[in-house]
Amino acid sequence: MILTLLAARPDRASLCPSEVARAITTEEKWRGAMPTVHKAVDRLLAEGAIRLSWKGDAIKARAGPYRISRSVRET
Repeated sequence: MILTLLAARPDRASLCPSEVARAITTEEKWRGAMPTVHKAVDRLLAEGAIRLSWKGDAIKARAGPYRISRSVRET
């Protein structure tokens, strides 16, 4: 779902993990889905498929609030 939501946005756009949680469960239960979202974020980050940031600065791992965006790969 993370990659699907990112694919629907402009290249440099980001999303909040809570947006992913809301997309995979009901609006009332999204907080309970956050551990699943965090696990997926960790996996995709390890694979290099996404990057994380906070207030425009790249971060290497989940810690506190963060935004998710596509990985920027050099070609």
